Amino acid sequence: MPSVAVKLYSVFFKLLLKHRLQNLISSPPANTSPHPFGVSTRPDESVAPASPSFTDGVATKDIHIDPMTSLTVRIFLPESSLSPSELHVEIRSDRRRHSQSHVIPLNHQTSPERNEPRRNSYGGYAPSSKRSSRKMPVMLQFHGGGWVSGSSDSVGNDLFCRRIAKACDVIVLAVGYRLAPENRYPAAFEDGVKVLNWLGKQANLADCCKSLGGRRVNGVELKKVNVQGGHIVDAFGASMVEPWLAAHADPSRCVLLGVSCGGNIADYVARKAVEAGKLLEPVKVVAQVLMYPFFTGNNPTQSEIKLANSYFYDKSVSALAWKLFLPEKEFDFDHPAANPLAHNRSGPPLKLMPPTLTVVAEHDWMRDRAIAYAEELRKVNVDSPVLEYKDAVHEFATLDILLKTPQAQACAEDVAIWVKKYISLRGHEFSY
Repeated sequence: MPSVAVKLYSVFFKLLLKHRLQNLISSPPANTSPHPFGVSTRPDESVAPASPSFTDGVATKDIHIDPMTSLTVRIFLPESSLSPSELHVEIRSDRRRHSQSHVIPLNHQTSPERNEPRRNSYGGYAPSSKRSSRKMPVMLQFHGGGWVSGSSDSVGNDLFCRRIAKACDVIVLAVGYRLAPENRYPAAFEDGVKVLNWLGKQANLADCCKSLGGRRVNGVELKKVNVQGGHIVDAFGASMVEPWLAAHADPSRCVLLGVSCGGNIADYVARKAVEAGKLLEPVKVVAQVLMYPFFTGNNPTQSEIKLANSYFYDKSVSALAWKLFLPEKEFDFDHPAANPLAHNRSGPPLKLMPPTLTVVAEHDWMRDRAIAYAEELRKVNVDSPVLEYKDAVHEFATLDILLKTPQAQACAEDVAIWVKKYISLRGHEFSY
């Protein structure tokens, strides 16, 4: 059974969450137009600032990728992306910046180190254009929060993504999708697909930059569409290639990872990636990880009956979240966004889905439906193992208060072992 501390925290968590959901239902946001800018974080939630230097072995930065919405991504770049010489210079530069933050003499100037990686105006890491950099797989991560809360830069999500980036040896793009009820279905799902397309665009622009020899200004400056004097130009001005991705990302080894309701988004994005096929190149989704997905349905499973009042996200609280997420006229627990095996599910057949790892918790009322989905995938020869954790609760590996538990750490390691089967370069696969 979960510890007493977990049980007590769960009680307060559910009370606060239920209060928030009921307030959102009784007092909906003023902006209810069809396509509002939206919000991707709540002001009352703790967030971790981005750290563009390699703090705790991972550098992070935030990118607002869509001027028409609040859609953002936080990039997590592990220091394993650096060459030994770059890593040595980074450590030395971090120490120098730390000492200078305490004492900065007047008129003091520092001479650049030979071969030191370039730095942006904010002092963060910037790849050198004079040497080839290590290419790494990319993981798109979708946070949980019951559709109405959570963010890509929350304290808990930041710590989890740092752990996953180091364990899996990947670049993590944590997606700050738009929240409900300001933006109901399908906004969050469309945001997920938009980030996947953005990743492909970044790769294509980086290739154009190499072929055209474009100038770098805190990254690689490119302009789209019309080629003029070594630049690609569009009517809206310059488009900046994201330098970390241009230097280090290998989008042909892309993994999706969804936490709780983020698992529903990941599965939708995987389906759209299958439908797009070669149109998505150079991006290729090679696997997905669904961590205790937020699946439900009209016909209750055994766990939905037995564990209806389970920890953190119980069935009644989750129903309120779905009421806020789905449009009123579409509210149905067998909605394709809620039930992956619903009769009205559209998209490609299950046999075309990518390999799927499903993580479930013993004390999670949603577990049976996630297991059933994995079983259906196995029936059509999709690699879809299930990792079940005893005495665990919903979000046991991602909730901030539980991140330091042995189960949470073991889960990250287990996920990494499976993911590396699909992202390791040929000739360097692990044995299983």
